[in-house]
Amino acid sequence: MDTEALEKMLARGQDNLLLRFGLGGEYARLRQYDKAIPHLQAAVAFDPHHAAAWKLLGQALAASGHPEEARGAYQEGIRAAEAGGHIQAAREMRVFQKRLDKPGG
Repeated sequence: MDTEALEKMLARGQDNLLLRFGLGGEYARLRQYDKAIPHLQAAVAFDPHHAAAWKLLGQALAASGHPEEARGAYQEGIRAAEAGGHIQAAREMRVFQKRLDKPGG
């Protein structure tokens, strides 16, 4: 589904985790991080235990030049992933965190 259709759903008041995660993910895929970030922030506000939303938020923040905020998102995502038993997601976010510490990362 394209962003226009998803935005129309949001405008009609269909605000929920999956819609926000979908919008954030689609904008991130299009590298429109300034549009992705608020939707992903809304997604984790709906469900702070949604590890995939935290991971995507961290990636969008990192790609848009906000490494400290990205670190925070990854840290929250790691907590959420571990609490939910999503060990692979936690590992991935640790790798992304380490990349932020590399020069030019």
